[in-house]
Amino acid sequence: MASQNFTNLASHLANASIDFSSVTIKALLINETIPSEANLDAWVDRADVTNEHAISGNYVAGGFACTRVLEALDTGNNKISVTITPTNTPVFSNATISSKGAIIYVSTGVEANDLLIGWVDFGSTITSTNGDYTVTFTDTLDIMV
Repeated sequence: MASQNFTNLASHLANASIDFSSVTIKALLINETIPSEANLDAWVDRADVTNEHAISGNYVAGGFACTRVLEALDTGNNKISVTITPTNTPVFSNATISSKGAIIYVSTGVEANDLLIGWVDFGSTITSTNGDYTVTFTDTLDIMV
């Protein structure tokens, strides 16, 4: 499965629940269970996520900061792109982690209010054993709104 948006993202945008010009974006690592189509359709906020990777080394629950870039309005195609990537290349030391991707969300500090945006597929399981785990998005999450 490739990186995808959560179905409820359209509702969040239509209800003006997400303003990409001002929100704080974070990503959390998932374990080896990728979100199913049913998860993409049903999960709304971070409290719904059942596959966040366990805390290990200096990886903490809730993950790491991301940067969002709003591209220029594309009037020819009637859209605007939002590209989301890690703010810095996160490196979690002394960590034992096996992850297939990351879930991107709007961070408010309260799981039930942290709206899900999408998930990034790492392409395969990336593993570290009591060592450094480096997060690199090989496929950025691009949102067309």
